[in-house]
Amino acid sequence: MNIYLIIRMRSHKVIGIRNLTSSTYVIRMEKNDFSFKTGQYITLGFTGSIDRREYSIYSSQNADYLEVLIKEVEDGLVSKKLKRCKSGDMLDVDGPFGHFSLQNEELQTKKFLFIATGTGISPIHSFVKSHPELNYSVLHGVRLEEEAYERDSYNKNQYILCTSREKTGDFHGRVTDYLKQNPISSDTVCYLCGNCHMIYEAYDILEKQGINLGPIHTEVYF
Repeated sequence: MNIYLIIRMRSHKVIGIRNLTSSTYVIRMEKNDFSFKTGQYITLGFTGSIDRREYSIYSSQNADYLEVLIKEVEDGLVSKKLKRCKSGDMLDVDGPFGHFSLQNEELQTKKFLFIATGTGISPIHSFVKSHPELNYSVLHGVRLEEEAYERDSYNKNQYILCTSREKTGDFHGRVTDYLKQNPISSDTVCYLCGNCHMIYEAYDILEKQGINLGPIHTEVYF
């Protein structure tokens, strides 16, 4: 097992860090020869440290760099340390892992609905950046408008911001409230990424609206 971990672990140099809010930021690293499928995640930590955390890949599959979107957790060991990293620092990357990926045979023919809460938007960002030809809509649930992380990345007619604590988004309320008021057509392929409560509730709503088990893909995001 130890040999396996040594083989998979790679060191990547930090290119830069950009702060999106006071607690949320994006780390950009050199990609080197790293390859992944959109929707997959990595484990990340400082080289030489045993502390690691899982983060979905934020950047496009085709970009020449590797990015992750991170929210600083009050009691988190890794997120606080990573926020202090700077260009030239080395980070250990392990992965990629996971199967929360788009199916190639569906890319040109299907209509997609991506539902995310908070930083659960990370793999969705990778989906859209990697496949700009997608017929998609994004439903993003946050508390405050400032948490609409880099919303300009999406076509404004295909991105719906649901704000629960402000009336500054496109819809005031949770993503599940939006779904109840705006039924989804049964031929839609749905990807849900966020907290488990949202996923359970949204899943039930979509099933009642005629979305079958197969076209619903989920990823619990903490």
